[in-house]
Amino acid sequence: MQPMINTVQTVKNAFLKPVFDLFVTLLLWLYFTVGFVLLFPPLFLAAYVNSANRESAFQRLNYNFYRGFFLILRSLTPGMTWQISNKIKSIRSSVIVCNHLSYLDPLLLISLFPQHKTIVKSTFFKVPIFGWMLKASGYIPSKAQGSLSALMIERIESVDDFLKSGGNLFIFPEGTRSRDGAIGHLNNGAFKIARRCQAPIQVLKIGGTNRLFTPGRFLFNTIVSATITVEKIAVIKPDYENGRFSLSKTMVQVRSLLEG
Repeated sequence: MQPMINTVQTVKNAFLKPVFDLFVTLLLWLYFTVGFVLLFPPLFLAAYVNSANRESAFQRLNYNFYRGFFLILRSLTPGMTWQISNKIKSIRSSVIVCNHLSYLDPLLLISLFPQHKTIVKSTFFKVPIFGWMLKASGYIPSKAQGSLSALMIERIESVDDFLKSGGNLFIFPEGTRSRDGAIGHLNNGAFKIARRCQAPIQVLKIGGTNRLFTPGRFLFNTIVSATITVEKIAVIKPDYENGRFSLSKTMVQVRSLLEG
């Protein structure tokens, strides 16, 4: 009798899972579209007109927008366990480097830090409305292309003051999502910025986001048991003025920490 019950349950799950995956995915896309088109534009406009520090105001709005996104996501995926230490949320004035498993990763970090900047693919800056929001939020283009060249230089030059004011710059040095969870080649941009700003490097490690939103898959993977984690692995405070400081050795150290 038990094998028959298990078979029936398997058939039900096989039918219901794609239906529920589609429902959750469409609901989250609805939040994105309605939020950006109807709910948040008045707030962004008010911040643009009235705020003394537009970048900071836009970053906080993005922070609240994605907190709402993950509130919906968490309520619709009860099989997921979320483990994010409050110590991570207290990080300030740092360059944060992190592994990259899913498109959810940058959204998750935005939802943790009210005052933040990050590097975004240059093509997104050309998207109507969304590109304007990226610029107003102080985000940095990934490549110096055409009209974005001056913007990229300006943003890099302003990072020092931003970090000193308590903000965080988070970067995924792999540059793209890992398909198998292994740490890919690390680009040196994040480490050069940290050296330029004499900033500590916070090493974070994300886990489980690829189970929830798998690379190459359009639908969220909702009916699964998994744990989403964001761990603070280490904080590195290099002596940048020391003649023996090595950028490459620091990168090797970070890679070792992320692989551990």
